[in-house]
Amino acid sequence: MFTQVSQPLAYAEALLGQFTKLSRAANDAALLGELVQGVAELSGCELTQLYLLDATHTCLGMNAECLNGILQSREVASLPADYSGGQLLQFSLCQNRVVSLEGLSSSLHETSFMPPQASPWQSLLCVPLVNQLKAVKGLLLCASHRHIDLQVFADSLGQLGSFVLGQLNLLQRSRQPAVDLSPVPVSLPCASGYGLIGESLAMRQTRALISKVLHSPYTVLLRGETGTGKEVVARAIHDCGPRRSQTFIVQNCAAFPENLLESELFGYRKGAFTGADRDRAGLFDAANGGTLLLDEIGDMPLSLQAKLLRVLQEGEIRPLGSSDTHKIDVRIIAATHRDLSVLVSEGKFREDLYYRLAQFPIELPALRQREADIFDLSRHFADKACSFLQRDALRWSEEALDHLSGYAFPGNVRELKAMVERAVLLCEDGELLAEHFSLRTQTLPPDSRWSLRERLEQVERRLLLDSLRKNDGNQTLAARELGLPRRTLLYRLGRLNISLGDFDG
Repeated sequence: MFTQVSQPLAYAEALLGQFTKLSRAANDAALLGELVQGVAELSGCELTQLYLLDATHTCLGMNAECLNGILQSREVASLPADYSGGQLLQFSLCQNRVVSLEGLSSSLHETSFMPPQASPWQSLLCVPLVNQLKAVKGLLLCASHRHIDLQVFADSLGQLGSFVLGQLNLLQRSRQPAVDLSPVPVSLPCASGYGLIGESLAMRQTRALISKVLHSPYTVLLRGETGTGKEVVARAIHDCGPRRSQTFIVQNCAAFPENLLESELFGYRKGAFTGADRDRAGLFDAANGGTLLLDEIGDMPLSLQAKLLRVLQEGEIRPLGSSDTHKIDVRIIAATHRDLSVLVSEGKFREDLYYRLAQFPIELPALRQREADIFDLSRHFADKACSFLQRDALRWSEEALDHLSGYAFPGNVRELKAMVERAVLLCEDGELLAEHFSLRTQTLPPDSRWSLRERLEQVERRLLLDSLRKNDGNQTLAARELGLPRRTLLYRLGRLNISLGDFDG
């Protein structure tokens, strides 16, 4: 850590003194102020800044600044935590990567977050700060008017900043009452849409949940019907989070028999079984540092579930044919269209694994719960299909849009995408018409695995949705048409998870 620093012994003593000083800080302001002043002394930089994520992990705010040895009280607007374009701070945050630059004044990087000076800023160092859970919580920045190599300070300053995060957490916990009954404010993400299309209430709520878990190490369980975009959401969590520079791997747990799935996930050593003529790394090793999506987790065999639980709890794996375990750092996202709690009650899924996976569940809405997004999704898929086919963009007729809006899409977004792509192929005159879309007439998806209860629920769901659409969302008229008391209608809507927000009008 100190080999490339001039006078390493003196630097190590100064660093130790800063740790001691910061451990005695009595409040948040003193702690953060002493940190930026200490970093200025250690690095010899004229400017040091501390940025921390807010409680929702969606905005990055400057919490302390030291300029020429003096603490500043400059008002700075919060920045979105998502990275897009060439923003240095967001890049360092989302990539969890140290940024060290020289010749900053001649570069094209945007530096409005630094105070303007008569002499231009030439050197910059930006270090991500990681808490005890290995989640990126903020950034430490130092800059100088001189051309100097600040990279040599990255490791030591990163450890100093992470220590301050721990101290800050202790100070905040010491101020909390024994029981905090104050309401938690609900906020929607102020950043981008994570690549997800649609502005319906259901999609805004989904984005809000993604923003809460984006920069945390928690295991995410994505639930929803087939075709609702679980893999798309998992990739959004990876691409917009601190692991975005690492590997994203998808494994469908229903695609392999039990013995093959185990070797695929954990790898094996030479001689572990017939045909194992060499060592082979598994997907846990391949995704080390990145994200592994375990799709259709409900179809994982019980024997493998126990091994997965150990991976989640201990962060270590043992390949087939090996007597040694080794540590891995993988963010696991699980996805399923099945009700795992029902599988638990049937003895087909481990209860302890279910609670471990459901650390942060996200329920993805069916397309019938986000009717307002059908037009945006349809245009998006049509534009992509036209680009792929290298043809001009197509116009949409009102009849075609009305045709789609009256359909429940049992196959969800996947069905809509396939339907639009087929319509683009059929369209010859530059305008998409209703006859280009062939809507399925059967009430139920042709899925032989569905139970009688699930099939009856689909029939009931279709009747309720059709009645609500016919009556423009008026629940009283819909209940009267169906011959139900309004209270019974509301109960059935809630039981079938039909959102009323998309029908309010």
